[in-house]
Amino acid sequence: MTNTTDGDLLLKNITAQAPFPICFADLEKAVAEKIPAGPFGYIRSGAGGEQTLRNNRSAFEKYSIVPRFLNDVSNVHTTINLFGKTYPTPLLFAPVGMNGMVHEEGELAAVRAAQQLNMPYIQSTVSTYALEDVAEAAPSATKWFQLYWSTNEEIAFSMAARAESAGFEAIVLTVDTVMLGWREEDVRNQFSPLKLGYAKGNYINDPVFMASLPNDSFESYVQGVLQNVFHPTLNWEHVRELKRRTNLPILLKGILHPEDAKLALENGIDGIIVSNHGGRQLDGVIGSLDALPPIVSAVNGQIPIILDSGVYRGMDALKALALGADAVAIGRPFVYGLALEGQQGAEKVMTNIYDELKVSIALAGTTSVEGLRTITLVKNDGTEVK
Repeated sequence: MTNTTDGDLLLKNITAQAPFPICFADLEKAVAEKIPAGPFGYIRSGAGGEQTLRNNRSAFEKYSIVPRFLNDVSNVHTTINLFGKTYPTPLLFAPVGMNGMVHEEGELAAVRAAQQLNMPYIQSTVSTYALEDVAEAAPSATKWFQLYWSTNEEIAFSMAARAESAGFEAIVLTVDTVMLGWREEDVRNQFSPLKLGYAKGNYINDPVFMASLPNDSFESYVQGVLQNVFHPTLNWEHVRELKRRTNLPILLKGILHPEDAKLALENGIDGIIVSNHGGRQLDGVIGSLDALPPIVSAVNGQIPIILDSGVYRGMDALKALALGADAVAIGRPFVYGLALEGQQGAEKVMTNIYDELKVSIALAGTTSVEGLRTITLVKNDGTEVK
C-alpha cells in the first residue's frame, strides 16, 4: 500500500543533481548517444517497415480514461498475486536477450534490480550469462525462464530441467520465433549479436547442446546456436510434452488470437503473455494492447494474462490493467536503463514507470489494480469500452 500524501512522487525527481532520463524518448536518445549503432539498432528496431512497432504505440494512444473524482485516493494498493505469490507491483521484467551488448554485467545487473524492487524477472534463453549464474546473483528474486524451443528438442528439455533445478519458478515458452523476423536495421548495421557470442551463456553451459557440437570452437558454438534456435516445426504436441517434462507452471508468450488462448486452456497451460515480440518478429501485426480484450474475454479469469510489447510508461501499464491484464511486462525501457547506469539505471527506469502508474491510478479515481477494471475507457471515435 502506498500513501500518496507521503511526499510528491513527481517532486522527488526534481533535484539539484543531473536528471536521469525520465521519459522513454529521452532514454532512447541518451542510449543512442552512448552505445554503438549495432547494439542500439538491435534493441530499438522492429521487423520490416516497423508497422507492428508503431501499432503497439498507436494501440495505447487509441484509448482514453474517463476519470472519476471525489473519491478518497490517499492509499493506493498495487499488489497482485501470481502463482500463489504476492508482489507489491503489477510490473515484471520482460525477457530480453543478450544484455551483455549494453552492459558488462548484463542479466546479472538486471536480475539484481528486479530483486531490489521485488518484481519478477524473466530470463531469456539467449542470455549472455547462464541461468545458474543469474540464480546465484539474486537468490531471493522471483525468476522465470523464457524458453526458446530447439530443433534438437532435447536441448529445450535440458534447459527447462536446469531452470527448475536452479530455482526458477515458471517456464515461459515463446511461440512466435519459429524463425527470425525480417530485421532490416540489423542488416543495415551488419550486426548479429548471436554471431558475436552475446547469447552464449545458457548454451555453453548446457550438456546436451555441447554434446551435439563437433568440437568446442567458437565457430562450432555459433553454428550450433543458429541450427537450433529456429524451429518451424513447433506445435501443440511439443507444448504437451514440455508440460509432461516439468513440474513448473508453463506460460505461452506470443499469443495474439483468442482461439490460440482457448487452445492454451485446453492444453493445460498456466498463463498467457499477450505479445508481438516488441514488434520484432512479424511486421504488420496487431498491437499487443488491441489483442488483449478478446483474449481476456476468451480466458475469462481462468489463468493469468500478462501484457507485453510497447509498454513504455506507467500510463501504458494502467491501460493494460484496466483492459484486463493481470500484470504488465517491461522490456526496452529497462534495457535502456541498464545501458546507461547498469543495475541502478534499470532500477530507476522501473521505479519511474511504477511511480507514474501509482499517481495515475489515484488520478483516475480508484485505489487498486482491481479498481482499474471498473473505470471507463473510450476509444478515439468516442466508443465506450467499459
